[in-house]
Amino acid sequence: MSLAVADHNVIEGTLTGSGRLDKGLAEASGLSRERIKALIGEGAVSLAGEPVSSPSAKASEGEAFRIILPPTKPLDLQPQDIPLDIAFEDEHLVIVNKPAGMVVHPAAGNQDGTLVNALLHHCKGELSGINGIERPGIVHRIDKDTSGLLVIAKTDLAHEGLAAQFADHSIHRRYLAICAGHPNPAEGRIAGRIGRSDRDRKKMAVLRPDSTRGKHAITHYALKKRLNHCSLIECRLETGRTHQVRVHCASIGHPLLGDQTYGRTPKALSEVLKSLNFKRQALHAAELGFTHPATGEKLRISADLPGDMRELIDETVR
Repeated sequence: MSLAVADHNVIEGTLTGSGRLDKGLAEASGLSRERIKALIGEGAVSLAGEPVSSPSAKASEGEAFRIILPPTKPLDLQPQDIPLDIAFEDEHLVIVNKPAGMVVHPAAGNQDGTLVNALLHHCKGELSGINGIERPGIVHRIDKDTSGLLVIAKTDLAHEGLAAQFADHSIHRRYLAICAGHPNPAEGRIAGRIGRSDRDRKKMAVLRPDSTRGKHAITHYALKKRLNHCSLIECRLETGRTHQVRVHCASIGHPLLGDQTYGRTPKALSEVLKSLNFKRQALHAAELGFTHPATGEKLRISADLPGDMRELIDETVR
C-alpha cells in the first residue's frame, strides 16, 4: 500500500484491493467507512483524478485516490482532569493503559468522562484531527469493558502512519483473557468472517464460510494456565475486527467469563463472579507493537493484568 500525507488536510495513496469504493478507501486510508461516505457526499474524494459521488462505486487495486479533509472544527468536548496510566509518550503519540469501564470516545449516553476527554486535558488539545470532531487522535478502539493498551496520535502524520499499519495488519496485538472451559487443542488458529449477526444486529458473529458480508478475521490462541472450570489464554490478532476475541472464543465454545453479550457464565463460576463483583468480559489488551511512524523505531509496550483479573485467577486456581 502506498499512503502519503500531501499536507495536513490531504490523504493520497493507492487502493490495495478491488470492490466497493468506500470499503477500499477505508482500508487504505485508516478512516472509518462512515467517515469516507460523508466525505464522498461532500465531494472531497477523487479516484484516478476524477471526483466520485457514490460510495458503492467499483474500484480496482492500484487505483490512485485523493481525499481532501475539511479543516478541523473547534471541539465542543471539554477537557477533563481524569488520571491516565501512560505507558509511553513523546511529541508524536501516546500509549495509554485504559481501565475497564472507560469509554474511548463520546457517544450517546457517554458525553463526558471518556478517554478523549482525559486526553484533551493531558495533551492540552494537541491531538490529530483526522478522525473528526468526536474522536480526535483515536486510531483504534477497545471496548468500554476491556482494559489495556491503546495508541493515540498527537499529529496527523502519526495518525496516518499508524492507520496504515493497522490497515495492513502489521501491528502486533496480544490479549490475555479468561475463558470458560479448557480449550482443546491447547493452541490453535481461529479463522472466520466476522460481521453483524443475522439474528441480532447489535451483536457480531462468525458468518458462514460462503458469506460475502463481514470481514476476514484470524485469531491465534494459546492456553497459558488451566483454572477451575476456566482458563487463562493468550490471543494474538492477525486482524482487528469489532469484538474479534470475544466472538472467536465464543465460536469455539469457550466464551470469555463475564461476557454478557457472547456467552453465559458457567454455573460453577457464577457465584465466584458475583462474590468478586466482576461484571465485565475478562479481556485485557496486554501488548502493542508497531513501527514508530515518525522515528522508525520498533516499539513493543506491555501492560500487566489489572487487579480484577488477577483476583479472578486467584479465586479459580485448581
